[in-house]
Amino acid sequence: MPRWGEGGVGLKSRAVPGPWCWLVPGWRGWRAARRGPRSVGRGRAQPTLRSPLAPLRRGKFAVVKKCVEKATGREFAAKFLRKRRKGEDCRADILHEIAVLELAARSPHVVDLHEVYETPAEIVLVLECAAGGEIFQQCVAEPDEAFTEQDVIRLVRQILRGVAHLHQNNVVHLDLKPQNILLTSSSPLGDIRIVDFGLSRRVDAGREVREILGTPEYVAPEVLSYEPISTATDMWSVGVLTYVMLTGESPFLGDTKQETFLNISQVNVQFPPDVFQGVSDQAIGFIRSLLLRNPRYPPLPPGLGHVAPGPEPPAPGEIGPGAGLAEVPGEGARPSSGFVKPDLKNLQGRRFHHLPR
Repeated sequence: MPRWGEGGVGLKSRAVPGPWCWLVPGWRGWRAARRGPRSVGRGRAQPTLRSPLAPLRRGKFAVVKKCVEKATGREFAAKFLRKRRKGEDCRADILHEIAVLELAARSPHVVDLHEVYETPAEIVLVLECAAGGEIFQQCVAEPDEAFTEQDVIRLVRQILRGVAHLHQNNVVHLDLKPQNILLTSSSPLGDIRIVDFGLSRRVDAGREVREILGTPEYVAPEVLSYEPISTATDMWSVGVLTYVMLTGESPFLGDTKQETFLNISQVNVQFPPDVFQGVSDQAIGFIRSLLLRNPRYPPLPPGLGHVAPGPEPPAPGEIGPGAGLAEVPGEGARPSSGFVKPDLKNLQGRRFHHLPR
């Protein structure tokens, strides 16, 4: 039987393991999915973007499309990010996302950044292609295709390892949700990759900044009450994620956004027997242990983010007071703290490529 660990915090296993693209010399050598041929550059640096395919993902200010490295035939996901959004220069926001991906490069459960290209209008991140898509698809699938509890234990273990690696680098994701957790393959069920670090922030001791950001169904109570944000914010989201992965239902979703926020603020979470039929008490205890106001979890074991899949039990991390977050990029004041600066000198000429108009 799966086991969810002491007090529900952490995944515990002894004998049985697992019981419960970058910026600057040219697009040469790439072809990517765009609408028809398009050149971005001059002379030898001109790439031809072809093979129009449907976007893998689309957001408000970005689109992700599959691309192929001509020299090797390897598939990647190209994330096209507009540098100006709502009339504001958001290049610093994108550089921050690149820097976070660089910090997380050693984690096997964070999407890998391959290269970066910058044009006058866009920055393109060439990322590892997680062919299995979002875990959201399995969360809402028919019962015979949905995750089993054993699946959820293994995947949550990996999510915790990825989050642990971020927290050990003083980074909080702040937007953990099924749409931002991808699978390397859907059949057979692969491993997870955490993506989309646009709202992530670095937290530094001795400085408290309060901020409203995130996705309504997954946001933590301290965000809504404008209290200091910390790594606990991510752990709350892991609890919501686990609930959704086990049941396909959202624990706090109301008929309106206001009702959803009220449910979160009051920690109004239910575990209906018909919804949780066949789900173990340990799994429910694990979720309850994360959906707490003002929690204080034990510190993350050193090196947890690097632990390979096996019997070692990952534990949620230190969720002490966080710091330095600013306004949501593109909505209100621009971020003034909590950003990570990339080492452009190190990236220059290696993976950071500037393309002329």
